[in-house]
This record gives sequence, structure tokens and C-alpha cells, in this order.
Amino acid sequence: MNLPRQSRRWFLKSSFAMSGAIPLVAGLAQAKLNDTSKPLMAYVGTFSSPLQDVLETQVDLPPGNGRGIHLFQINRETGAMTPAGIHAMGTSPSCLAVNAAGTHLYSTNETDRVGKEKHGTVSSFTISKHDGSLKPLNTVSSGGAGPTYVSIHPSGRFLLIANYFGGSVAVLPILQDGQLGEATDIKNDAGKIGPTTATNAPEGSFAISGHDRTHAHMIQSDPSGRFVLHVDLGLDKIYIWKFDEKTGKLTANDPPAISLPPGDGPRHFHFHPNGRWFYSIQEEGSTIVLFDYDSEEGKLTSRQTLSTLPAEFVGSNFCSEILVSDDGKFVYAGNRLHDSIGIFSVGAKGELTYIGEEWTRGNYPRSFSFDPTGEFLYCCNQRADSVAIFQVDKATGKLKFTNQYAAVGNPSHIVFLDLSKRVD
Repeated sequence: MNLPRQSRRWFLKSSFAMSGAIPLVAGLAQAKLNDTSKPLMAYVGTFSSPLQDVLETQVDLPPGNGRGIHLFQINRETGAMTPAGIHAMGTSPSCLAVNAAGTHLYSTNETDRVGKEKHGTVSSFTISKHDGSLKPLNTVSSGGAGPTYVSIHPSGRFLLIANYFGGSVAVLPILQDGQLGEATDIKNDAGKIGPTTATNAPEGSFAISGHDRTHAHMIQSDPSGRFVLHVDLGLDKIYIWKFDEKTGKLTANDPPAISLPPGDGPRHFHFHPNGRWFYSIQEEGSTIVLFDYDSEEGKLTSRQTLSTLPAEFVGSNFCSEILVSDDGKFVYAGNRLHDSIGIFSVGAKGELTYIGEEWTRGNYPRSFSFDPTGEFLYCCNQRADSVAIFQVDKATGKLKFTNQYAAVGNPSHIVFLDLSKRVD
């Protein structure tokens, strides 16, 4: 290549400058990742009644005090929540999920019907990279009535939906722009309904919730993405499905399900970080069951059952959430009516030991979540219309109330997004 002397000089200077720019660009990218001037956001799903100013379709659901999805900015040092807006919805967006890139949020809208159709819906939103605000993309059928749980498959290409009132689960494809497609698969639970008296209920318990019909309550993939598990509270079963990432289809595993004690009502579950231990919480039995999980075969083998409550407790209680800490050292279990979070240490083989409890500072703790650092736990007290904030002692697992609340009508679920770590 023959260049004039001036052009050659310019070429050499430009090449040198560009070679020096490579680490500069990398440095800028790292600086962007560490830019804590961008907010840590929290999104709270709620039970919300139809709002005539924002809702054009007819729905059928019990009254709710929420206004839709409530947005907050989180103080990284204190955990405090500052209101940052509301995305108004009257369809009870009770469960939320944010994709790994932090670009989209999805909500289950826990309605019995929309217009004359007996099903609920799922909505997709884009998330603003500047302030975390939400912009609706589309809404599709959930494949059943009362969708109560949403999770994202590890591939990022599918949503997994549990329809509580419909007794079904569905797989929805996530399109390239974040919108949702029509279901690639829907499975309807069937079988003998469990008794209205739980096998392991506390003495004097009258806890009866979901043993009137099938009730799919939670669905989530295993860490590998090869299997999908879901619970049916009314059938007292945990189902295991083989999952085809190409087609979005579910195929029954062998065996297709495992049974819990009659009437105990499995509600939620959480994998240990090692992927080998699986903890299921039973809503009416007020128990946690530890299972060994065979990730090659997708099989569960129960090994320990213990109460979520202190030994002296008698009466009615409804369990709700179960979480394993990111370091795998502790398990947290939600108790409604007792209004506590039970705290358990994890032994060398995954077995649990009860080490205490913390009052939730509100009525009916439906769910709780850790912030991204694991330093704080946020408890959605559904009937107290507030989110209570606790500091986590990572050495002991204990919770300490921060004396901070956030006012939210009928909060159901809280998720977080650190905008400083989002890379578009």
C-alpha cells in the first residue's frame, strides 16, 4: 500500500491512538459496571382491583389495595425504599421476573377471567436503562385462570407460568424484542385431590386453602435447564418434566411426579446453590422437606422433614415463601398467621436445623426476597399493606429489623435490578 508521507504519518498516529484506546475502552466499560450513581431498583407486584382509568377489559378477582407494579429506588447503604412511580394495572400483577440482561420485566396478572374468557394473562415490559421505568410491550393469555407464578428458563428464551386457579402450567416463548408469543405448551394437572386435613399440620390447625381442586402454585427450571419442576398444592405433588429448548415442549419424566404427605400442600421450592439439594415448603402442613436431587435423571428423593414453626406453636398457620441464601448456609421459611420468618442453618449434607425466627412486623407475609448483595431481606406483608426491611447477619443467618417500611397496598412479590450493572 503506497500512501503519501502525510497520509502515512496520519495512519501511524491513528494506529497508535487506537491501540492505546483498547484498554481505555475496557476501562470505560468497567467504570460503567461500577457506576453506582445509577439506581438500584425494586419492583413490587401487588393484588390490585380493576382501575377504570387504566383498564379496558373486565376481570374477576377479589378486591386489592395495590395500584399495579410499584417502583422504588433502594438506598445501597441503608436498604431504605424511596417511591419512584407506579405502573398502574388493575389485573393483580402478583408475581414478577426480570431477565438476566435487565432489559425486560414480566408479570403474571392473577385474574380468573378477562372479559368472557376464563384465563389470566402475562405482560411484558421494557425497562428504561436511565431510570428503571416500565413501558408495556404486550399481554398474552397465561394458558389458565389465576396465574400466580412466573420464572424465566435459563436459556432466556421462555417464560414458565403456573396457573393456580386453572390447575395448569404453560410455556411462553420470549421473542427477540422481549415480547411474548403464544404458549408453546400447556399442561393440565389431574388426579385425586388431597384431604382437607394436613398430615403434618400443627396441633389444633384449621389451615385449609387449596384442597378443593388442582392448584399449580410454582414452576421453575432446575439449574441445568434440562428439567422443569412444578408443584400442585391440591394434588400434594411435585411434577418433573423434561424440557426441549428447541420447541418449548414439556415431556413427563420417569417417574413424572413425587408425592408429599396427604393434605400438606406443597407451595414453593428452592434449589441449594450446589444444585444437589432441593427444599420444598408445604402451605398447610407447615413443613420443609429436604430432597436429594439427581440432575442427570431429574429425580427427587426425600431425606428430612421438619416444621417451619417453633416447637411450642399450636393452631393454624399457612406457609408461604422459602429461600436459600446465596452462600448456601441458611434457609428462610415464611409463616402466615404466625407472621414470622423461620431461620434454619444448613448442615454438611444439606440437613436443616432450626435456629430461630423473626417477626415480620406485619400481617400475612406472602413472600420475601434478598437484595442483590444479600445484605437486606424485604418482606411483603400482604394484609398489612407494607414491605418491611431487615438486615441480614451473614455469619449467623439472623434477621434484624431496620425500623424501615415502604407503603404498598397488598404487596405480593418484590424483585430487584441494579441499573449500574446493566450493559446494553
